[in-house]
Amino acid sequence: MTTDIPCKSDTYRVRPHPWRPRTRPRRALLALSVPNYRIYLGGQAVSLVGTWMQAVALGWLVLQLGASGTVLGLITAAQFAPVLLLGAYGGLLADRADKRRLLVYTQLTSGLLAAGLAVLDLTGVVQLWMVALVAAGLGAVNAVDNPTRQSFVHEMVGADVLANAISLNSVVVNAARAVGPGVAGVLIAVAGTGVCFMVNAVSFLAVIVSLTRMDPRALRRRDPLPRARGQVREGFGYVLRTPALRVPLAMMAVIGTLAYEFQVVLPLLGRVVFHGGAGTYGLLTGAMGVGAVIGGLFVARRSRASLRTLVVSAAGFGAVILLASSAPEVHLAAAAMVLVGAGSVAFLSAGNAALQLASEPHMRGRVMALWTVAFLGSTPVGGPTIGWISEQLGARAGLATGGLAALAAAWYGARHLSDRPVSRSAPTAAPPRQPPCQVRVAATVRSDDPGVPGPH
Repeated sequence: MTTDIPCKSDTYRVRPHPWRPRTRPRRALLALSVPNYRIYLGGQAVSLVGTWMQAVALGWLVLQLGASGTVLGLITAAQFAPVLLLGAYGGLLADRADKRRLLVYTQLTSGLLAAGLAVLDLTGVVQLWMVALVAAGLGAVNAVDNPTRQSFVHEMVGADVLANAISLNSVVVNAARAVGPGVAGVLIAVAGTGVCFMVNAVSFLAVIVSLTRMDPRALRRRDPLPRARGQVREGFGYVLRTPALRVPLAMMAVIGTLAYEFQVVLPLLGRVVFHGGAGTYGLLTGAMGVGAVIGGLFVARRSRASLRTLVVSAAGFGAVILLASSAPEVHLAAAAMVLVGAGSVAFLSAGNAALQLASEPHMRGRVMALWTVAFLGSTPVGGPTIGWISEQLGARAGLATGGLAALAAAWYGARHLSDRPVSRSAPTAAPPRQPPCQVRVAATVRSDDPGVPGPH
């Protein structure tokens, strides 16, 4: 059988890409047609439950050790300060290294740190400075792990379904948010926080197994970035002169600093405002996760990312945070946190996809490192700030501050709406038209053989 396609040579022997589905999947689940991504997402689903369990247990342990809201913010800052200081270098390492192998090392190290914290807690010798030290170690690993994981998604699925893959990843993250805190609340009440840390340590094995089971031939790799002087500075300059990158990153810097400090404000909201225990904290965090799952499935149906989408998402996110901050009782607050979760995932997915699609491949790791710095690395500033505001003016005021910050970021982004939207693939010059040629379809040749073009 032959068919005409534009090409430069006489004959190509091609077959469908190994991960292209025989039947069209539901649009919201399109990325699951990629086998490597399915394996990866399965491992993430297991590990992220443990991650959220640890997040709840960490905040509760700090409060049990007698910390105030400000100290809780400082402990949280210790976990993310390395991301602020080392994030750009972590992105450069992601551009230089084999991302799959690098992720195995980061997951193994994170598991060992979680296990160490579990031992300290279970033996009863844990102190605040020890928690801060382990938190800083986790932050150093995250400085490399986060930009590597985010840019690795592009290697697994390509540009065509990248936005969908990012949204599905957010769904899994927040489904774990819905499950993990509830399980953590029960375990903390029954067995203490140390068990949560140990469960998280074991859960990292799921990601390591998923990474080793992937088919490396199906990854869309590029040649590693060769070493040269000034490559971190080059990444900063690239972002500053590219509005499609600069505006989303500026918005995330504001929102990441003041709005995404839920790990600081929600324990205080549950304990001080609503006079509850770990179960109340788990309820608020879990409700946010449920909303994020619902919102993520809706967002996953979008195949495009634009600045307008980002602005609308930021404005909606800010509005529902303000609504949650004014809830008079815990059940209404939990209902409002469902909306907060949906707004959160909508903003994160839109910003992440816009940046990856607008970035050059050899710059993607460094660009996503700056996204990680804006999102997580801003916590050393935002955590103590929101903790202090919550301690002085109340947890409601700390939460409302994040809502106002999101509205301010939306206003800033709206001023740049005349910029062209970011589409599903990075803009490229149209190639010259070539005369059609005869192509013989042969199922015996792999589409990842050298010289055989993959589908677009």
